[in-house]
Amino acid sequence: MDTTVNVTVAGAAGRMGTRLVSLIHDSPSLNLVGALESPDHRALGRDAGELAGCGTTGVTLTADLESACASSHVIVDFTTPSATLVHLRHAVSRRQPMVIGTTGFSPEESRLLQEEASRIPCVWSPNMSVGVTVLLQLLGKVAQVLGDDYDVEIVEAHHQKKKDAPSGTALKLAEVVASAKGWHLPEVAVYARHGFIGERAKRTIGIQTIRAGDIVGDHTVLFGGLGERIEIIHRAHNRDPFARGALRAAQWIVRQPPGLYSMAHVLGLVAT
Repeated sequence: MDTTVNVTVAGAAGRMGTRLVSLIHDSPSLNLVGALESPDHRALGRDAGELAGCGTTGVTLTADLESACASSHVIVDFTTPSATLVHLRHAVSRRQPMVIGTTGFSPEESRLLQEEASRIPCVWSPNMSVGVTVLLQLLGKVAQVLGDDYDVEIVEAHHQKKKDAPSGTALKLAEVVASAKGWHLPEVAVYARHGFIGERAKRTIGIQTIRAGDIVGDHTVLFGGLGERIEIIHRAHNRDPFARGALRAAQWIVRQPPGLYSMAHVLGLVAT
């Protein structure tokens, strides 16, 4: 393969998609060859670079999956669960690598994704930022050391247009804590509190959601003990950490054998 990686962006007119298009346009090692959107999107036919504010790219927004992926080495997908699964099946049929940052999958959709994605080189992560990936690696150790004497609460905040809740990142943070404690997350997660709820139950993980304004993404993991608390916070100032991480994953995955990978694999934090 040439050192330049040809990329198709699925969801190219969205908040993440436009940043991906712009960063690809500025990269000497990446080349935008496809910009995919839903069939009813009002910007179909427009230049993807103009939509992203980075100038003309010569790649127009299309709903034609076949043509959008015809010359690409990898698909980077930030869309919806149903659309991602369609794109994934197409990638499997072409043996084409993918990077998936879509969140909001149901348990059944997650099962289907894992089954299909293992047939091609695929990175799937609810959060592509390097900072969050490192945080996930550290969080389990913190939870183990603090033990059950510290209550765990996770608070996530995103913009008003985010459709899924809690965020995929918040759920992943909760999964890491639960796993470190030997708990099964569906049995210990508390997603809402209202009215006379009594004392906080032991062996629970609170996961609370905020939706407001244009918040890009804030995640706080709070360990509350008697007389002290520890808060581990990640705040995204813009979408570039996620976009840069996804493109780093795209350059990495095209050289990997089939299998389902995480950002921890991309960064070399776990063995492939």
